[in-house]
Amino acid sequence: MIIGERLRLLRETKNLSQGDIEKRTGLLRCYISRVENGHTVPSIETLEKLGRAMEVPLYQLFYDGDEAPELPNLPKRTTADEIAWGATGKEARFLGNLRRTLGQMDDEDRRLLLFMAQKMASR
Repeated sequence: MIIGERLRLLRETKNLSQGDIEKRTGLLRCYISRVENGHTVPSIETLEKLGRAMEVPLYQLFYDGDEAPELPNLPKRTTADEIAWGATGKEARFLGNLRRTLGQMDDEDRRLLLFMAQKMASR
């Protein structure tokens, strides 16, 4: 079932007109009609508005069951912080020591060290 058909079915089940949804969401009635007829695809924000207007949780716009679907057992995603060098362990301690040492150097020496590190990294 496409999202427009699902929205129309939920709206009619709740005995709401497109005008009622217009008043509750601020979306134009012609836009609601275009969504229900499959002429336009609503954004997630719009779907949230429509769900609130019909007093249904967002998952019910996509799922036909009475209860929320069981979530699949997906592997944990790694975040950018977990991937970044120096975020944990020995690398983090090394980075902390480097920061303290750089704080004790004068600006000219820090620039020289940065220049050397950039040259080494480009090899």
